[in-house]
Amino acid sequence: MGTLFPIETFLPDGFSYSENFITLEEEDELIREIAEIELHGLLFQGFEAKRKVASFGYDWNFEKRALSKGKDIPPVFDSLLDKVAAKLDKAKNDFAELLVTEYPVGSVINWHRDAPPFDIIAGISLQSDCIFRLRPHGKIKQNRKSIISFPVKRRSLYIMEGIARTEWQHSIAPVKEVRYSITLRTLKT
Repeated sequence: MGTLFPIETFLPDGFSYSENFITLEEEDELIREIAEIELHGLLFQGFEAKRKVASFGYDWNFEKRALSKGKDIPPVFDSLLDKVAAKLDKAKNDFAELLVTEYPVGSVINWHRDAPPFDIIAGISLQSDCIFRLRPHGKIKQNRKSIISFPVKRRSLYIMEGIARTEWQHSIAPVKEVRYSITLRTLKT
């Protein structure tokens, strides 16, 4: 049934979304740079996930539940870091981790909150869209009606901080086309 006014998706406090955050040219350049990076399988809670990753800066080890310093963030990502930092009114060096992820067709991200040492999460979607989902973290608040689903378009930016980061979980439905993402994380202070 049509409505007189568009229905807005409710998003929790601390979640923001910017479509067309980067240009097509910027996306093409990032995809070219990602093609040069050696991606590897991701072990998550004893299972190999159906996606490949490369982590720079600090890295969370899911098996040891520990944070360690890894390879420096490559300078080829500086302009993206500058752009996201400006959006957040942060310094580029506030980003402690840059995670590159390749999602083959059919891959998902199950319900989770990001690792405890991280604070602000910023994600840039590349090459294809996905369906992003949010739900309250507390089991008592979880039901079918509490799930928020919406498309995250390629070249967009989403940010999770505050309540959206601490009191909500997120997941990604199975992707229909190969998708890449760059996730930036700050550390809690």
